[in-house]
Amino acid sequence: MRILMIGDVVGSPGRKALLEYLPRLKRSHHPDLIVVNGENAADGRGITRSIAREFFGAGVDCITLGNHTWDKREIFDFIDDEERMVRPANYPEGTPGQGYTRLKFHGGELVVINLMGRSFLSNLDCPFREADAILKKLKGNPPVLVDFHAETTSEKLALAWYLDGRVSAVVGTHTHVQTADERILPKGTAYLTDVGMVGPYDSVLGMDKELVIKRFLTQLPVRFEVSTGRTQFNAVLIDLDPVTGKATGIGRLRFDDDKPWLE
Repeated sequence: MRILMIGDVVGSPGRKALLEYLPRLKRSHHPDLIVVNGENAADGRGITRSIAREFFGAGVDCITLGNHTWDKREIFDFIDDEERMVRPANYPEGTPGQGYTRLKFHGGELVVINLMGRSFLSNLDCPFREADAILKKLKGNPPVLVDFHAETTSEKLALAWYLDGRVSAVVGTHTHVQTADERILPKGTAYLTDVGMVGPYDSVLGMDKELVIKRFLTQLPVRFEVSTGRTQFNAVLIDLDPVTGKATGIGRLRFDDDKPWLE
């Protein structure tokens, strides 16, 4: 079983890059399932119904979210109806949407869990205990991919060690910079601190660099805007044993205008 996990898609440049690279990756790497973090897809904050439909139409199987889940108010109109979209599961009980989903495909199934960290982010329910609660509910010991949307490396790595051997993979999102620490933990869980982003390359985490610099220089409120121009694409491929659900391989993918796709 091969999973393609694609990093945070930022604004229209990110959406354009996703639609450009996805057909090529499907031809070259033959993923069974494609998971995309889409919480920044609409103007850098949130996601809309039309964008979600665009992603699914392009072959995405599941969209994960994060701290910008609610930034576009129209999400309240469709999140409860979309089984292929998950928001952080450790939001309080009664929050719209779902925190995990089961994806079916020709070779079996995959459970995708979305969790959000608490260090330097909202003080949600404990992601460690929420992961425990979800895993207790699952029947049949299916393969499990966790998108951990968190700020700090320590919290991400701690959750991976906590879940080692109980889930197939823990992949971090949110910080938008791909890390070079991919590995398979001793009990069979694949791990990467952050998969990176899809969107503007000459930017600060996808935002216009001059506006971000102005904020640092002046310490005054500045409204950030998604940058334009060159783009980057970051993702990770994870191979799983279809019987045990344990990881057998993990490899980062990164393309940009300095390191372009080579046919």
